[in-house]
Amino acid sequence: MSEFKEQVALVTGGTRGIGRAIALHLALQGATVAILGTKAETTTAAAEALSAESGAIVRGWAADVAQSAQVNAAVSGVLEAFGKIDILVNNAGITRDNVLVRMSEEQWDQVLDTNLKGAFNCLHAVVKPMMKAHYGRILNISSIVALTGNPGQSNYAAAKAGLIAMSKSLARELASRNILLNCLAPGFIDTDMTAILPEKVKEEALSRIPLARMGTPEDIARAAAFLVSPLNSYITGQVLAVDGGLAM
Repeated sequence: MSEFKEQVALVTGGTRGIGRAIALHLALQGATVAILGTKAETTTAAAEALSAESGAIVRGWAADVAQSAQVNAAVSGVLEAFGKIDILVNNAGITRDNVLVRMSEEQWDQVLDTNLKGAFNCLHAVVKPMMKAHYGRILNISSIVALTGNPGQSNYAAAKAGLIAMSKSLARELASRNILLNCLAPGFIDTDMTAILPEKVKEEALSRIPLARMGTPEDIARAAAFLVSPLNSYITGQVLAVDGGLAM
């Protein structure tokens, strides 16, 4: 497939889970892909594996998205290597779960810095070249928790809800430059992040999903690929829940 031929995509948190699945899906459809990860060795290895699996050009840059200087350096590197960035997928995220009365200020700040400020840093670095090109497709990976809430995740829910609000505002700012910006809200997805949950928690979550299964990273990647593809020319500022009907 060559749906993304001659397009350059930047995927944050692209070394594993949902980010890796999105990066692979775009690469298999012809995109040149840059991934960001926090550790240089891991990110380089992930990029090499993605390139071998897809047959496409995939390169990795190490950056902590919460640090604007690191993001700016990585984005400059991508632009120098590939000349442009057509697609940005803000996927990098962490959890530091705890009920509010036990949550530390550090746990709150870490999640907000990575999941919300990190997306801001990436947007700030990438939007200017997109505006000059009068083209861009941006996807922010939020969460169904942003729409429903979840005990023990007030920090995560706040960050992901903030991402939705920011996306709607920026979609209005950028529409005149042919830059479309949307959110995905994944539900209960089978990743490293959910693998550590107790079986009781998983069973309870599954009981509330009409499709009666956990989602896969590939389920998210397929939806993501449409929203950032040239096939999407008239959807912006929207939130698509990919959750098996969980929040229905």
